[in-house]
Amino acid sequence: MTTPAEHPIDTARVTLRDQFGRGIEYLRISVTDRCNFRCQYCMPLEGLPWLPKAEILRYEEIVEVVRQLAPLGLRRLRITGGEPTIRPQLVELVRMLRAIPGVEDIALSTNGVKLPELAGPLAEAGLDRVNISADSLRPERVAAIARRDLGFDLGAAALAAQQAGLDPIKVNVVVMRGINDDEIGDFAALTRVHPWHVRFIELMPVGELRELTWEHVVPTAEVLARVSALGALADDAGPARGNGPARYYRLPDAAGTIGVITPMTHTYCDTCNRVRLTADGRLRTCLFGDHEVPLRDALRRGESLEPLFRKALAEKPKEHALLQMQVGGLRALSQVGG
Repeated sequence: MTTPAEHPIDTARVTLRDQFGRGIEYLRISVTDRCNFRCQYCMPLEGLPWLPKAEILRYEEIVEVVRQLAPLGLRRLRITGGEPTIRPQLVELVRMLRAIPGVEDIALSTNGVKLPELAGPLAEAGLDRVNISADSLRPERVAAIARRDLGFDLGAAALAAQQAGLDPIKVNVVVMRGINDDEIGDFAALTRVHPWHVRFIELMPVGELRELTWEHVVPTAEVLARVSALGALADDAGPARGNGPARYYRLPDAAGTIGVITPMTHTYCDTCNRVRLTADGRLRTCLFGDHEVPLRDALRRGESLEPLFRKALAEKPKEHALLQMQVGGLRALSQVGG
């Protein structure tokens, strides 16, 4: 199966292309390497050595990166972490990014803990939509997977986002055999009554998180087979589509959709339209590659970033090497926000 690009790129507007002709219009921005969870697939229990504050980009510096790249064809942004909502004044960053000409879409990836209090202010500042990570519907299991008990409630987080108009609301579920795969049907059933888009993501064993191995990966074909027990699935090309590689389906008469993301069984590198800005100002051209171009020092010297950005795209690799368990020096997914 080849997964198509979810957001058709307007080739007349894109001037940023990599060495393989892929149009790059999507930037994922990590605002912190820290997180209030320690999810089994994302960060070691003991955490990681945190970046010194002086090395992390200030909000004004993040805005300047986007301001310089937007005229070149950058259109879509996603704010990530670590967990982005634990960085203070995130609302102000959204407000500043929204004011940049050419930026059409701003999304947020979050564990949802702080959404009940932040969804309204973020929407008012200009956030368009939100992805919520939720790997269980059972409070005790949420705490076990996150290795923190912060009282996370998916319903409260998603309803707050819904009431704030942060649509479409996507719920990301990393499926792990023997850990939470018995909840596939429960998550899928949410889409029957809520206009949410539940996406099942294949586990990616990364870096130091090798306690989760290939044995814990549940292939997407198996996930869809289990969901089909609830009813016949139909392909769906509705409003859930965004900037990423998910493929969507809908149960009969469901209000929402089922999505699948398949990094382990089917790569989608041929349609990659993104790069990542790390919290300390490195432009990472592939999530699981080792190619990065430092922007922070040039930015702080007041230099133009366009030559560095074009250099990065000229060296962007054709595909990742995750299937060979090569992860480009990543110790944990939390370092780059996925």
